[in-house]
This record gives sequence, C-alpha cells and structure tokens, in this order.
Amino acid sequence: MLDHFGFVSDLAAARRFYEAALAPLGLSVVEEQPQAFILARKGQPLPFIYIGSGRPTFWTDASTPSASPAHYGFSAPDRATVEDFYKAGLAAGGRDNGAPGLRRPDYYGAYLLDPDGNNIEAGVREG
Repeated sequence: MLDHFGFVSDLAAARRFYEAALAPLGLSVVEEQPQAFILARKGQPLPFIYIGSGRPTFWTDASTPSASPAHYGFSAPDRATVEDFYKAGLAAGGRDNGAPGLRRPDYYGAYLLDPDGNNIEAGVREG
C-alpha cells in the first residue's frame, strides 16, 4: 500500500499544475514548508505527495532531479472526474500525453505531462 512519494521540482510550476490537476481527485495542499508543499486528502494524512525544491538529505552525489521521468496514476471515481483532471491540468501548464478515453474495455483514463516531464494519469476502473 502506498504511504507517500515525492520528487524535486520547480516549486511554483509544480504547485500550479498539481493544485489544479489533482483538485478534481480530492487532493489539495495540506502543508507548506519553505521549500516544499504536501498534497493529500483533507483529514486523511496518508498517502501523501511531497514536492520540494531542495535537495533531499538521503540523495547520493549521483542523484539528479527528473533524470528518469516517472509515471504516477491516480484513481478517479468516474469519467467526469478524469475529464476534469485533464482540463484543469492542461489549463495549469500540463502537456497532453493522452486525452480522456477508453484504454481497455474496463478502464477510462487520461494522461498529462507535468512541468518536469513526469506522466501523470487519472483513471476509473469500470466493471
């Protein structure tokens, strides 16, 4: 079960994108730090997403931000929420990586690239 994930980013660009794109999914900023912010569902501390601009203390000297774009998939309750995620993310600086539509007979999803080039997905499993 997922506890949390995070990455280093251009904080202002990431905040614009994630606040807008994840709002339809019920996620919002629940904590702010000088060089970071945390998104989660209100009243539900786990799982959470940490996005920061500082270099994490656990990184090695070889670690670099966004060297390997990642893929993060979020569960949506219905198709309308997937579409809201997609529209809000585009309006907040995300780039299209797959418009809302059926991916399999029982899965409706959409894909955006965030400001760091990570693939961000929202989808609903039907049936």
